[in-house]
Amino acid sequence: MGKDSASKPMYEQIFESLRERIQLHQYKVGERVPSEKELCDEFGVSRITTKKALEMLANEHLIVRQPGRGSFVANTAHEGLSRLSQPSVGKEQERKLLIGLVITNFSDMYGTELLYGMEEASREHDCFLVLRRSFGIPEQEEQSIRELLELGVDGLIIFPAQGEYFSDEILKLVVSKFPFVMIDRYLKGIPASSVSTDNAGAAREGANYLFDLGHQHIAFLTQPPANTTAIEERIEGITEAHNDQGVLVNRELWVESFLSSLPSEFDPEAKIRDVQMLVEHMQKYPQISALFAAEYDIALIAEQAAERLGLHVPEDLSIICFDNPHRSENCRITHLKQNQFEMGKTAFEMVLQNMKNNESTGVKRILLPARLVEGTTTSHVKG
Repeated sequence: MGKDSASKPMYEQIFESLRERIQLHQYKVGERVPSEKELCDEFGVSRITTKKALEMLANEHLIVRQPGRGSFVANTAHEGLSRLSQPSVGKEQERKLLIGLVITNFSDMYGTELLYGMEEASREHDCFLVLRRSFGIPEQEEQSIRELLELGVDGLIIFPAQGEYFSDEILKLVVSKFPFVMIDRYLKGIPASSVSTDNAGAAREGANYLFDLGHQHIAFLTQPPANTTAIEERIEGITEAHNDQGVLVNRELWVESFLSSLPSEFDPEAKIRDVQMLVEHMQKYPQISALFAAEYDIALIAEQAAERLGLHVPEDLSIICFDNPHRSENCRITHLKQNQFEMGKTAFEMVLQNMKNNESTGVKRILLPARLVEGTTTSHVKG
């Protein structure tokens, strides 16, 4: 690092140190670079600092970050550094395509793998990806779309802020035939491409799995559906599973009013209220033997409610959900794992294809299968 490096933020100093090591071939292509924790120990900084340094390296396409495995020197790293070190010949480079992403939020539970998939596709196609978060606020979503269009993006990927309605900005994109793709939801009756999980098929598989374990009284736990196509399809799948088994659907057992998992919900008391609501519901319907949560966070609420009621999981109560932030081999809660990486990669490539076709007849709706991963929260009904 240079003489003035001490005046720079630590994450920049760590970034430059690792970049130099890659440039000097101390880390060769395909080799693992130090982890966030290892860098914490080496530089005496927090994990947030080292994470930012690694993200900068990934943004420069010097490393590839693989969840659960680590960070590795990209196969284009040394070539890119070599180009950077060459003097400019004054020739204007051809502008790379710019794809904008508007997403509610992301975390290890849902969203991070989507970004990894898009990032992978952006590298493969030599494009740039620009991210804006809406936090589930419709006005912020509209502003983000406008800002990205003003920035000059060539296409958009949108994870809608909410399901009650689609913003005017999204409808304008449809009317103007601007190339964009929806993630997780689709526009009913309107020509717009989308990529999502086969939610109906996945929910049907999950519910039939519980039926096979002997459960007859299954409660579905979700945030308000409110025309959210992903939730509506999961309800459809669970209903189909009941039909498969010849069991009548009793929606009185269901709870469709969880609020704490909504991206726009910042009330710290919301989770406490959701736990209490479920406790009272299960006291009212003690015949419930299995809970099917639409999201991982709701599954955690179900576990807290069970503990409050003195119920043991899975002996007294089975719990299943969609998604899980942990690797499959270390999972605790039985869940349906969505292929978020492939979803993100497919969405990015669909935008590029729509740009190439430049016509509305190229509208597609792609559904990706989910995979059932057994954990320790489900078992056969006692007796």
